[in-house]
Amino acid sequence: MTDTKPRLPRWAWWLLATILVGALAGGGYYWWQQQQQPGGNDKGGEKAAGKRGAEKGARATPVAATAARKSDVKVYLSGLGTVTPLRIVTVRSRVDGQLMRVLFREGQMVKEGELLAEIDSRQIQAQLTQAEGQMLRDQALLANARIDFERYRTLLAQDSIAKQLVDTQEALVRQYEGTVKVDQGVVDNARLQLTYSRLTAPISGRLGLRAVDPGNIVRSSDTNGLVVITQQQPISVIYTIPQDNLQTVLKALKSGERVPVEAYDRDQKVKLGEGALLTTDNQIDTATGTVRLRAQLANEDGTLFPNQFVNIRMLVETRRDVTTVPSAAVQRGSQGIFVYVVKDDLSVTLRLVKLGPLDGDKTTIESGVEPGELVVTDGADRLREGSKVVLPDRSAVDKGDGARKKGGGNRKRDDGDKARKAAE
Repeated sequence: MTDTKPRLPRWAWWLLATILVGALAGGGYYWWQQQQQPGGNDKGGEKAAGKRGAEKGARATPVAATAARKSDVKVYLSGLGTVTPLRIVTVRSRVDGQLMRVLFREGQMVKEGELLAEIDSRQIQAQLTQAEGQMLRDQALLANARIDFERYRTLLAQDSIAKQLVDTQEALVRQYEGTVKVDQGVVDNARLQLTYSRLTAPISGRLGLRAVDPGNIVRSSDTNGLVVITQQQPISVIYTIPQDNLQTVLKALKSGERVPVEAYDRDQKVKLGEGALLTTDNQIDTATGTVRLRAQLANEDGTLFPNQFVNIRMLVETRRDVTTVPSAAVQRGSQGIFVYVVKDDLSVTLRLVKLGPLDGDKTTIESGVEPGELVVTDGADRLREGSKVVLPDRSAVDKGDGARKKGGGNRKRDDGDKARKAAE
């Protein structure tokens, strides 16, 4: 009878034998390497004890901690503001005529009274000459009328003429006096128009772009004018704050003390200028619930530019000797705002706190933490109530006054260091 069972080829048997021999050789080499390791012949009980010791040390979490301190905190109010010049003037011509010369450069800083441009004044000069001539003629007529009046008064005293002639001559004198005054007004007006042909800067500031070129006819009715001047030194900033903070600002203003104001760029990284609060608006915007304030800044370097967007920080109060902690120590969770406080046995407890104003990287603690208590500033995300911690930086366990605990405190730190080494 024929055998129908499948048989493996000879090459397959050789492959299986080779794999088996390789596995046995690798296992023997691994056992030999383990025997060569230091402590490889230790008893199993000692290995288990070392493992338990490492596990015990691993339960201590390395953290950084800082003591709560008493310090002064500056209370700032922030707002969004727009740089606004204290004065903006459009230079316009007050007479009609051809623009002859432009004596300024666009963007130039000018002082009040500085000559900017000249308008053709020949016609005005001719009118002035005509008015002066008319006034001289009328002054001569007045002088002659006064002489006749004096002569008639003498004759009347001698009873040589009728009194009616004297009265008529007196009226003629007054008529000429009025005419001379009219002439004087015409002359003064012509001289004023001649002055207007020279355009000067009404304020000190920075010139904008020129709107009219020399050779054009300018008129007093032109709305665009010749150029715009904006006062930039000093300059003001108009910004808004919530209406809830208005009373704090009014209190600072009524105290008579200077309320410092600082302007920062859009990213709040670069300080653009500093000054003081001038005043508040006289009403609250009901649509936004905010009130507008104006601050004045020196802007000596010209960094602030009209209509520029800035962030404002205004110092309204300085609180003395309040409890502060680094802002990194403040945590927020479902239970509220809290910090982790390190106790004497190097365990932590969760402490709910009430926050006050923020000053840079310091946060005011109104309740929940006392000065000198250690709060965790780094590693809090790995902690729970009662967790053991290790303070790598020994100076971090100093209290707020710099005094270090004696005796047991040092031993506890040494125990924490040993536990950390065992965990490593």
